[in-house]
Amino acid sequence: MADDHPASDANPTTRRARVLVTNDDGVGSAGIVALARAIHAQGHDVRVVAPATDLSGAGASIGPLHRGEPIPISTREWADLPGVPVIAIERPPATAVYLACAGAFGEIPDVVASGINPGGNTGHLVLHSGTVGAALTAAGLGVSALAVSLAWAGDDEYQWEAAATLATHALDWVLSEPAPRVLNMNVPNRPIAEIRGIRDATLAAYGEFWVASADLRDGDIRMEFSGSERVADPHSDESLLADGYATVTPLAGVVAAPLKGAAHAVDNAWRRTTPVTST
Repeated sequence: MADDHPASDANPTTRRARVLVTNDDGVGSAGIVALARAIHAQGHDVRVVAPATDLSGAGASIGPLHRGEPIPISTREWADLPGVPVIAIERPPATAVYLACAGAFGEIPDVVASGINPGGNTGHLVLHSGTVGAALTAAGLGVSALAVSLAWAGDDEYQWEAAATLATHALDWVLSEPAPRVLNMNVPNRPIAEIRGIRDATLAAYGEFWVASADLRDGDIRMEFSGSERVADPHSDESLLADGYATVTPLAGVVAAPLKGAAHAVDNAWRRTTPVTST
């Protein structure tokens, strides 16, 4: 594997960390097992808390936590990782992160690793992805996080170990700063030796590769996806992934956009239509 594009932190300091591993495909999926195994092999203290069933597309939803409803959980055992706590939770992955950061499962994690998702989470999909939603939830609670996805395999075999190997190096970068970081990583479905390198990537714009259409038929809505004829941005995560590169995109998490003028415009519109008493 060749990478002629050095990362901004060439030698991040690796330390033993408490790592919460989660996903949105369910606690028994192959991707989360590969990720937890690779991180554990690096000497980190791993705890797995993930949905009991497949909750793909859950985004950062957490459900009705504020109502005090009991949340069913159950413990599991993985033969590959004896001694590693594994908990299945009847909620989306963001709930697992939220509870872990509230101390429900012992000490608060130093970092969250989410994945490995079967299928890339590029472009606007980061908004809907439960894999990425779990990572963004962690950052909102002051904990750094990594989201890892592996390009769709189709009829091919998923190269889980390749993605897990790159994930451990990405985790080092996430841990190298105390301030919360979120890194979204997408890995081509290739053996590790065939991955062309790692690239910083922008988020692909909607319609760059695929466009969606919806059709109402006999009371059902059916979605269809077709290829786009737009010229793709060569620096986007979707383009680079298709070219055989693993991509990394730092995400800002929940922060206000650096835009000004909204308050002035809304205030003026309000005052034109409603009598307002000056204060």
